[in-house]
Amino acid sequence: MAPYFDHPGEQAAPDPVRLLAIRDTPLSIDEVFRAVGEDAAGGTALFVGTVRNHDGGADVEGLGYSCHPTAEAELRRVAERVAAKYPVRALAAVHRVGDLAVGDLAVVVAVSCAHRGEAFEACRMLIDDLKHEVPIWKHQTFADGTGEWVGAC
Repeated sequence: MAPYFDHPGEQAAPDPVRLLAIRDTPLSIDEVFRAVGEDAAGGTALFVGTVRNHDGGADVEGLGYSCHPTAEAELRRVAERVAAKYPVRALAAVHRVGDLAVGDLAVVVAVSCAHRGEAFEACRMLIDDLKHEVPIWKHQTFADGTGEWVGAC
C-alpha cells in the first residue's frame, strides 16, 4: 500500500483559489465556508473579523473601510502565495468596504486542506498577510466624536 501522502487528496489542488472579493455589501460566513468545501479536505479553518466596540482604551462607534483600486489584485497575490506554500485544497477571502457598525463582519477567510494543522497555518498566513499587504484602510469613529485612520486593515 502506498503511503497516505501519495494520494492525490493529500496534494494541493491545481487551482485552489475559489473566492476572492472586496465588497460594499454584507459578508456571508456561509458563502465563504461553502466556497472551500472539498471532499479531500479533512480540515477547514475559518477566520471571521468583526467590528469591535473599543480600541486603544476608547469606545468605537463604527468603522469606514476604503481600499486602493489594486486591492483585489493584491488579495489574489496573497492568496496564491498561501496556496503555493501549503497543500491547500480550497481557499476563499472576502473583505468589506464602506461604513460598518459594531458587530458587522469586516473580513471572512477560510482554507481547507487534507489535515487540520495545515489548514490552521494557511488560514493564519492568509489573514495576517491580507491585513499587512492588501491596501485596505479603516477609519475609526469614536464615541467622543473623534476619529483616526489605521494603516492597513
